[in-house]
Amino acid sequence: MTAAQTAPHTAYEHITVAPVTGALGAEIGGVDLAKPLSDDALAEIRRAFVENLVIFFRDQDITPEQHKAFARHFGDLHINDFFPRVDGHDDVQLIVKEPEDRKNVGEVWHSDVTYTKRPALGSLLYAKEVPPFGGDTMFANMYLAYETLSPGMRALLRGLKAEHSAAENFAKRAADARDSAAGFRYSENAEQDAVHPAIRTHPESGRDALYVNRSFTKNFAGMTREESAPLLGFLFDHLARPEFTCRLRWKAGTLAFWDNRCAQHFAINDYHGHRRHMNRVTVLGDEPFLAERAIADAA
Repeated sequence: MTAAQTAPHTAYEHITVAPVTGALGAEIGGVDLAKPLSDDALAEIRRAFVENLVIFFRDQDITPEQHKAFARHFGDLHINDFFPRVDGHDDVQLIVKEPEDRKNVGEVWHSDVTYTKRPALGSLLYAKEVPPFGGDTMFANMYLAYETLSPGMRALLRGLKAEHSAAENFAKRAADARDSAAGFRYSENAEQDAVHPAIRTHPESGRDALYVNRSFTKNFAGMTREESAPLLGFLFDHLARPEFTCRLRWKAGTLAFWDNRCAQHFAINDYHGHRRHMNRVTVLGDEPFLAERAIADAA
């Protein structure tokens, strides 16, 4: 294990941190995201984010500008070519399901924008309007998904890279975006394909995490989809084990900030007939890498 994994946690002085499960997730208190935050508070928020993989802020009342201002403390913002945007804010995506819609966004375990060379560091989803019940989001810990595999499977995966693509997933959205009535633009040069290590090392925690997902990972590099399917299928099922997860019950004014480098999420589609309106800001991350180390040390 790395020092980041074994070092004792120090107390928080400027925020409160209440873990929600043993696997991941924590509610953050003592923070008003509509106001400027001190450097000390921001440092503690970043620490809570890295330690807990996903953090939740309740009872927030923020504008798109304030939403983006908070996100920029963690990096540059990503503009998504496949989602509609808040008017006047190209880097704030609209995630809306209307009462008549049957499909929602994100009803499969995934990490955001893994089809780009530099996938998302994190995503910040803010609830504007939520159904009276349902519409929860689940999160899963990809450190645990990796660490609970056998030494032989970990060794195998550390030698593999995986191909990620959005070409099939977002084909209809890209076509719709070309229609000016769709309300957002689509770039013909938008990234849709990337190759990443199947196991990636987190640049801040130093821990290794499983980095394949059901939404965008199509096959292992150098293998066909048919050859890749049995192993990928096993991994997709494995990473969603209940003991790796937590579940967020949304309320209007809740902001969730999750680490796409080591966590996946799943939007539950159980609120037909009701409206759900979320604004999402995505922070651009680094190019995934895998640190060289012995399997025994990586356990």
